[in-house]
Amino acid sequence: MKNVCVFGLGYIGLPTAAMFAHHGANVVGVDVNPHAVDTINQGKIHIVEPGLEAIVKQAVDKGTLKASLTPEHSDAYLIAVPTPFKGDDHTPDLSYIQAVSEALAPLLEKGDVVILESTSPVGATEQMVEWLAAARPDLTFPDYYQPDHEADIFVAYCPERVLPGKVVEELISNDRIIGGMTKESTKKAQEVYRIFVEGNLLVTNSRTAEMAKLTENASRDVSIAFANELSIISDKLDINVWELIELANHHPRVNILQPGAGVGGHCIAVDPWFIVNQNPEEARITRMAREINDGKPKWVIAKINEQIEAFKQNGVDRPKVALLGLAFKPDIDDLRESPAVNIARDMLDANSAEILLVEPNINELPKSLIAGKLVELDSALEQADIMVLLVGHNQFKAVSIPHDKPVIDAVGIIKFHEVN
Repeated sequence: MKNVCVFGLGYIGLPTAAMFAHHGANVVGVDVNPHAVDTINQGKIHIVEPGLEAIVKQAVDKGTLKASLTPEHSDAYLIAVPTPFKGDDHTPDLSYIQAVSEALAPLLEKGDVVILESTSPVGATEQMVEWLAAARPDLTFPDYYQPDHEADIFVAYCPERVLPGKVVEELISNDRIIGGMTKESTKKAQEVYRIFVEGNLLVTNSRTAEMAKLTENASRDVSIAFANELSIISDKLDINVWELIELANHHPRVNILQPGAGVGGHCIAVDPWFIVNQNPEEARITRMAREINDGKPKWVIAKINEQIEAFKQNGVDRPKVALLGLAFKPDIDDLRESPAVNIARDMLDANSAEILLVEPNINELPKSLIAGKLVELDSALEQADIMVLLVGHNQFKAVSIPHDKPVIDAVGIIKFHEVN
């Protein structure tokens, strides 16, 4: 397993490619984004992830990592491309995986290993094998229902489970689930990950591995939904939810998470819908959690509008509202499925106030927020009539939040200041 090809050089694919290269493999990273390819080949990175750029630079300088728009034959192929959903019923969109399968198929040779990492609905690995087999009838592929069956190509599903901001550390130390289509596929995938993974390599089949990833994120989603529901109830009952949760968590068997402006990111905000889509009658708690968390931004917007209306009644037609934070979680630049972005977009569309957007981890706004104004934190603190804390960035915790103007705190930053 000396040569590895990684499809998708985003928040998971690039760190994974860098880890393989850092630990002795020759790695080709493939992406459709020319800017990402050019940036990586300069030894730089196009995302924010602590510690990653130094590893990428070292690997590029050493010649063990290069980025390309086209794949090259390798011993192992890892696929880490997006798997969004589409439509009102949240049907999984596997078109990115299909496109990779079509690009990959001509390169395959007997003995190669293909590993799907993209978070996917149950059965996606089997679907990928169907696409590969259709393009390469000269090769044999594994069959999920024949785990002892010998095949020319080894295929496995191995989900990532890393925390943005700690990806470099957790890629190495976290346990991995290795779900092969066959027993031999599982062994081959273990060989691939043992190049750099120090955690346990937990063995199962591809379907169980796919469901395990969805289960992990759905579990988190349900726990966050309870915290978000508590925050809404507490506000109605004039209770400080942060104090409430802190007190309840003193119970030896209670560990309530912290509420927020919603749930975002490429995993928790998306993956539970895969379970619901495939099991619409059975996945009742999973669906309800998604609906609660997807509805939390609307509740935050309602609280903002209450303050805007109060200013208008006092003669201020267009108060300035500072929205602090756009990323889906603290101290990263990732805006995917971010509830803060949804809040900002809806506020800009409503055009009922002047919106000041603060996100210290980006240099320009995404297209969906182009009508807004990206400002520095100090400027927002000075100008704003209404402060809205949407993400718990360390930069926001480090400054004094004004007490002489309305503050809507969706993430407990004011509570942080009271404690510290």
